[in-house]
Amino acid sequence: MGFKNSYLQGVYDTVQRRNPGEPEFLQAVREVLESFEPVLEKRPQLADTGIIDRIVEPERFVTFRVSWVDDSGKVQVNRGYRVQFNSAIGPYKGGLRLHPSVNSSVIKFLGFEQVFKNSLTGLPMGGAKGGSDFDPKGKSDGEIMRFCQSFMTELYRHIGPDTDVPAGDIGVGAREIGYLFGQYKRITNSFVGVLTGKGLTYGGSLARTEATGFGLCYFTKEMLAVMKQDSLAGKTVVISGSGNVAIYACQKATEMGAKVVAMSDSNGYIHDPDGIQLKVVKEIKEVRRGRIKEYVDAVPTASYTEGCRGIWGIPCDVALPCATQNELDGADADKLIANGVIAVAEGANMPSTPEAIAKFRQAGVLFGPAKAANAGGVATSGLEMCQNSMRYSWTFAEVDEKLRDIMVGIFHSAYNASQEFGDAGNLVLGANVAGFLKVADAMKWQGVAY
Repeated sequence: MGFKNSYLQGVYDTVQRRNPGEPEFLQAVREVLESFEPVLEKRPQLADTGIIDRIVEPERFVTFRVSWVDDSGKVQVNRGYRVQFNSAIGPYKGGLRLHPSVNSSVIKFLGFEQVFKNSLTGLPMGGAKGGSDFDPKGKSDGEIMRFCQSFMTELYRHIGPDTDVPAGDIGVGAREIGYLFGQYKRITNSFVGVLTGKGLTYGGSLARTEATGFGLCYFTKEMLAVMKQDSLAGKTVVISGSGNVAIYACQKATEMGAKVVAMSDSNGYIHDPDGIQLKVVKEIKEVRRGRIKEYVDAVPTASYTEGCRGIWGIPCDVALPCATQNELDGADADKLIANGVIAVAEGANMPSTPEAIAKFRQAGVLFGPAKAANAGGVATSGLEMCQNSMRYSWTFAEVDEKLRDIMVGIFHSAYNASQEFGDAGNLVLGANVAGFLKVADAMKWQGVAY
């Protein structure tokens, strides 16, 4: 299906031609460009400035070899990436992902989304993303350290506290950030805030670990309050994933009075009708680094099912997909709708397919897109950058309050933009447009050479 606007069609055709075989990136670009159609009707001059042509092309994309030695003494080779997509409103900012699925398409899709997400936070951060097809699962601490040191030996020349500040993502937690930061400090002989997600003893921020999951719930709470005059209290919630985002979304949703009844990992999902016992999940995933199926050993009343997709067949009021991209498709959306879901908010990056999103919209289900709903992580990374610049640390409560205010502000920015551009309540359009207009204005004033 083509675009109504011929200029946008031309932009997308160019992106397709330049990025063949990159479905994730093309999917993300199409979704954003579709949101720009009502914007161009009101502001046709945007086509004349070429801002949209420029915003879909990364400023810089670096690919590099990462050689490291495993515990048996064998040399291993992975591929590393960093896309610096847009720096119009601030230094590049975006996570590093270590997972076998990482390729140029995934990295570019994530970096493109990050531009708008960072803009929505209201903080001065551009968009970037990076990572490698290295799989930390099953590796020893020594192997992960050697990989991270090799990765940073190339990456360090492209980043800096006022240039590009990476963070964690899938496969990159406190351990990996520590190894990466240590190598950057060793090479550059400088102690600066070049990475976020650091340990508290060397420049990290309180509440950073909880931020994406907590922020997702703050966004969902505001969405329900404004658009449904409702709350999370008393709601049944299904959360996919059991990593950092899912765990702390579960914690905050429970604190808000909801009952989380299901979580998952890449092997399968657990269903606990009495409500997930988060202490057990944390012990399995954060302490032992085990698999979610171990939950039923500690909680025999719960059930475990192999395979992830069935989780969306569990009846719930609110669904929070927090695992990975395109995990929730049209058939899954049908199941959720049939079972009475009233709201879906994305904790992962682009976890819902376009077909699923369309079905939610058609059924009147509230839908919070990732670039708005899961922006809590990068927002708190931005707050960590602020603390590093000041050589000062805020309390957990101070950071959490700032995070809550940012997430509420993000919802209202997206909601107000959806109203202004003729599709009230369409938060996909609203988030894309609100994030874009700030970046577009900065690009306009910085000139075409930028």
